[in-house]
Amino acid sequence: MNQPVTHNSALSYFRWAFIVTALGLVLGAVLGWQTTGTIGGMATVFFICTVLAVLEISLSFDNAIVNANKLKEMTPVWQQRFLTWGIIIAVFGMRIVFPLAIVAIAAQIGPWDALVLAAREPAEYARIMNDAHLPIAAFGGTFLMMVGLNYFFDYKKEIHWLPGLERVMARSAAIKGIEIAVVLALMLVFSWLIGGEEATVFVNCAIYGLLTFLAVEVVGGLLDASQKTMSAAAKGGLGAFIYLEVLDASFSFDGVIGAFALTQNLFVIAIGLGIGAMYVRSMTIMLVEKGTLAEYRYLEHGAFYAILILSVIMYAQTLVHIPEVITGLGGAALIGLSLWSSIRHNRREKVEDHGARQEELHA
Repeated sequence: MNQPVTHNSALSYFRWAFIVTALGLVLGAVLGWQTTGTIGGMATVFFICTVLAVLEISLSFDNAIVNANKLKEMTPVWQQRFLTWGIIIAVFGMRIVFPLAIVAIAAQIGPWDALVLAAREPAEYARIMNDAHLPIAAFGGTFLMMVGLNYFFDYKKEIHWLPGLERVMARSAAIKGIEIAVVLALMLVFSWLIGGEEATVFVNCAIYGLLTFLAVEVVGGLLDASQKTMSAAAKGGLGAFIYLEVLDASFSFDGVIGAFALTQNLFVIAIGLGIGAMYVRSMTIMLVEKGTLAEYRYLEHGAFYAILILSVIMYAQTLVHIPEVITGLGGAALIGLSLWSSIRHNRREKVEDHGARQEELHA
């Protein structure tokens, strides 16, 4: 479904993000004052919330582009549902409920007890979260790897940013299940490198990630197909919504775990990452309404390459610690390069069109 291109200023799309930023930072400062009772403590929490928001934004450039890619095919009704209910699920579900659920399952305690643990014993809470990093990285890395490979292993794909590599992948899509084979091969390599009991945990969680991707694809296809038979206007509905929510969850894993390197306070993490999530929402709306993906033809490519690199980094983090700054900068650099390539392509096309018109005039 093609969306009309609007002419709102770029800043107007970030109005709500700015409001949430102001409220979040004030709340962070109040929380810092309540927990420490000092101006220095208040300033520290304020600073951590700011850094977490920047971290979330840097890690989620590619998320916004992929969301926009899917959203442009959805009806306005489902777009609005994703941008309202979806952001609530993203902020509260993934930044608060998800870490609590991990701790509750790992420590075999109830959700309320997990919340109390986060408030009273943040160090123990952070330790449990860090111990759960390997299965989370295996699950999230596998899901994201399938998302990235599914984009490039597509025989219908005609636009190529890196033609030598992407044409080979597009042609290889004729081999059924080739992306699954690639993921399974990498899974075996990393499980061999990890070794011991942790290798078994890694493989099991990675398989769950693979099955989740396939299940979401199947369920999404069935839901959208059934909606199409009921009404043509329901295209790109519930199935696409579920896909985007699971995708956002996979993107969030790395940021939520990485946030514990800065603070062990669950509520500070929720404020910082929540602010960042609002900017991702604003970027997504801007990309859809301004038709940016159509205007910059290689932007999607950069985002999906960033996803592939993030998935491999999540795998690699089961062996060595890789700072989130590197992950964020790497993704931003790829998207920046793809944007630069798109601008060069557009300029080249304008020059060629101008030359063709001049030849027609002289003919």
